[in-house]
Amino acid sequence: MQAAEAASGLASLAPIAVPTPMPEAPPETLTLFLAGDVMAGRGIDQILPRPCDPTLHEPYALSALDYVHLAESAHGPIPRPAPPDYVWGEALEELERRRPDLRVVNLETAVTCDGSWEPKGINYRISPENAAVLQVAGVQLCSLANNHVLDWGPAGLEETLRTLEGLGIARAGAGMDLEEAAAPAVLALPGGGRLLFFACGTADSGIPPHWAAGPGRPGVHLLEDLSEVEARRLVRHMARWREPGDLVLLSIHWGGNWGYTVTPAQRRFARLLVEEGDVALVHGHSSHHPKGMELHRGRLILYGCGDLINDYEGIGGHRVYRSDLGLMYFATLARADGRLLRLTMTPTRLRRFRLERAQPGEARWIQRALQRACAPFGLRVHRHAPGGLILRPARAAASQG
Repeated sequence: MQAAEAASGLASLAPIAVPTPMPEAPPETLTLFLAGDVMAGRGIDQILPRPCDPTLHEPYALSALDYVHLAESAHGPIPRPAPPDYVWGEALEELERRRPDLRVVNLETAVTCDGSWEPKGINYRISPENAAVLQVAGVQLCSLANNHVLDWGPAGLEETLRTLEGLGIARAGAGMDLEEAAAPAVLALPGGGRLLFFACGTADSGIPPHWAAGPGRPGVHLLEDLSEVEARRLVRHMARWREPGDLVLLSIHWGGNWGYTVTPAQRRFARLLVEEGDVALVHGHSSHHPKGMELHRGRLILYGCGDLINDYEGIGGHRVYRSDLGLMYFATLARADGRLLRLTMTPTRLRRFRLERAQPGEARWIQRALQRACAPFGLRVHRHAPGGLILRPARAAASQG
């Protein structure tokens, strides 16, 4: 996206309406369920009742069913057709137990059986008739600013937007032009005020540069870079929408798939959004495993939430990162100013394309990996009953023994 296009296209945007307000919550707090990549296409689509044509155009596989067979070879038969709630498995019990006020994911797949495939090596899609997999988990907000939403071209993107609208799921980060792609989802908060949800991405996450939305051009809200100039452009853009009492969430698809490194550019960019944009929470994703996180001026920055749902089961390579293990993030914010009051995380694992609670040894593995990733930011990750993890500043953890 060229800077001139961004400046001309972002000046007069209109909110995306959401059909219903969020459920009632205590007026002083807001609890969010946050997940990283929900890659519900390809093999996941094939086990659901009404899948797309399984034909793929990959150098590795010619059919999405190949990924089902790999998973079955690793852990046994997968029921077919599986009901929409099958994929979420034990995560649904955790969501019911926690009852968060808002459920947010990065939907990393096109929702279409239409469109011409993009020759980019890997293409994800789920049938619109299988999109109830999002509804059964109560997903209310999706980021679409990622490197798979246009895998099946502009027609596939258009069907994705139309399907989500029909399901009553709000989204941000992609659209049929720059105005729509850069606009936030706007949700009314109980008791007054609004939640503004912006989404964007960077080319280093794998988003092709020609996917950048422009005036009259479908695509993704793609950032030029992570410079201070671009951060301040984004801050000015978000300020045009703000009203007194609003909370702002920014969802960003950035960086590579593997590795725990948080670059200085990512850290500067996120901190500037908190300092000058008054962003309450930065929801980062793209890595296939959880990365470190930071508290800056009391605001939570998640540099990489990892995959929650994917079809990688049985695939070799990168096993050191354990992409079969994920986290459900539950962040409680102060309504008045967006400060993080509490962050707990529930470790999960994928078996037979179904989310289960991580076993004790697996939960300890995630805790240790996350602890190493968070230590440079002065944070510690502790075990928390029942079977979860909790984030604490290192000094507070030390004082509590």
